[in-house]
Amino acid sequence: MRIGLTGGIGSGKSTVAQALVALGGAHLVDTDAISRALTQPGGAAMPAIAERFGASFVTPDGALDRAAMRELAFHQPDAKRALEAILHPMIGAETERQALLAQADQLVVFDVPLLVESGRWRQKLQRVLVVDCEETTQIARVIQRSALSEAAVRAIIAQQATRAQRRAAADAVIYNEGIDLASLQAEVASLLQGPLFRR
Repeated sequence: MRIGLTGGIGSGKSTVAQALVALGGAHLVDTDAISRALTQPGGAAMPAIAERFGASFVTPDGALDRAAMRELAFHQPDAKRALEAILHPMIGAETERQALLAQADQLVVFDVPLLVESGRWRQKLQRVLVVDCEETTQIARVIQRSALSEAAVRAIIAQQATRAQRRAAADAVIYNEGIDLASLQAEVASLLQGPLFRR
């Protein structure tokens, strides 16, 4: 069983992913972690990124300068597409490699921040689970955990699918608003017992 897990920045998607592992014994494939590994010092994508974008987008230790690339991508869609053309095939190959490590009867959860936006994930999955919350909550959570300004967080949200678009693509939605961690985990446990995860 292949489940796609997605949600906007600050929605609590990663917390739900960990709950699926802890409570349901899921095998987690985190596409964001794969992307970070590809763009860290010595990452497989770094030679192509340096060649395409130049040394100004590489940190002194050899990683992708994420702040510089984020700024460029927001203002130049062609740059964003060029970066995706480098990363997406590598992410896809590593995603499949990691998925094959799951046990035969194990639930495989693909944590994909841009699942709805990519347009190519739905046919690879049997179900899609969306973690949702109010936009004001997203902004507050991201500001609390990062050095990003409110304007920067709003810009990221504007680049992502809308809440309505994600909910429309969902087989199930966890509304992570105004609940504590124990309640969120209880919702995940309830879903694991329900029809969403049955073949």
